[in-house]
Amino acid sequence: MPQATARYRHLFAIPGTRAFTAGNLLARLPMGMFSVSAVMMIAGTRDSYALAGAVVATGLAATALVAPWTARLIDRHGQARIALPATLVAALGSLALVLCTRQGAPDWTLFAAYAATATTPNIGGMARARWAHLLKGDAAALHTANSFEQAADELCFMLGPVLAAFLCGTLFPEAGTLTGMLLLVTGMALFTAQRPTEPPLRPSAAPTPPPYRAPGMPALLAVCLAMGAVFGALEVVTLAFADEQGHGTAAGVVLALQAGGSFAAGLLYGVLKPGGSAERRYRWCLAAMAVLLTLPLLAASLTGSLVLLAGALLVSGMATAPTMITNMTLVQERTPEGRLNEGMTLAVTGLLGGIALGSAAGGWTAEQVSATAGYGVPVAAAGLALLIAVARRASAETALARA
Repeated sequence: MPQATARYRHLFAIPGTRAFTAGNLLARLPMGMFSVSAVMMIAGTRDSYALAGAVVATGLAATALVAPWTARLIDRHGQARIALPATLVAALGSLALVLCTRQGAPDWTLFAAYAATATTPNIGGMARARWAHLLKGDAAALHTANSFEQAADELCFMLGPVLAAFLCGTLFPEAGTLTGMLLLVTGMALFTAQRPTEPPLRPSAAPTPPPYRAPGMPALLAVCLAMGAVFGALEVVTLAFADEQGHGTAAGVVLALQAGGSFAAGLLYGVLKPGGSAERRYRWCLAAMAVLLTLPLLAASLTGSLVLLAGALLVSGMATAPTMITNMTLVQERTPEGRLNEGMTLAVTGLLGGIALGSAAGGWTAEQVSATAGYGVPVAAAGLALLIAVARRASAETALARA
């Protein structure tokens, strides 16, 4: 254990890393709060979950469109110059959403206000870009840093919804959105203030192609879309299954266990010495993810027990972080120099698009067939992700043989 923790201590012994990580975590926590806060706020004041869901879906679609452009500006002009102003615009959107909801403004104003939050920068991508700059040439340390960042993602998406539900339920409906807005602005200000660790700007004399045109990137983005469908379907189907069992309030705890398994696996994966190429590990991680996702399906269909389902989700979640860590490693390897934040944001955009598709597919299956059958959707999505990765590798080997 001391040897394992030493790898993480080594990361944070680098000057400036503790400060930018503190800001990173503060700004990242709201990413797991905003959707739940918006749903609870709008549904609580307008008495319509359909309206709340539509507003959140609109914001998700707007983020998928705007985030790559924001990331491109950050790569071109620097994190400090772009990220904080973009965050302030997003904060104004959140504030407008609160005021419009509170004052009974027309429904269309809620859509417009929440869409304005799409300028929120990808804080996880910016943090990974800093690690890539600071640890350039040290693949083992970068692997540990990427593992830490993925574990941080899982932790924030595990704690964020719980904190949002607590604030909105115990204080007032707008408490979650306002707290998230304050954390986001404070964390981003602290993060961007750490100028010594910020990646330097790349000279614009030699333009590079967009990341989505880089060799191997289209397949990676397609896999991200399929993996996002896994996450979106799991969330909706688990909510439906818990509700069918008469324990709807326990759904948050059950989903938190899935994220908890991924968090623990991410930290452990970070101290292991990766063997073989990242692309080879990627296929094995995707295969493990597809296999383990059959556990929730079996637990739901054979036992109908929410307790056993929670245990199955905990175990299946352990394949998520290693897969995402390896995914981001490949994104970093294949993204053209000087456009790293844009490349990682495109991967996140793919995940967001997949979450929307998975939520829709899982919700339809749970409603039209059963919640138990809905657990087949993430299994199918994970299988599709594995198929894409294998097909891409086979295609690359065929092209190499012909050459």
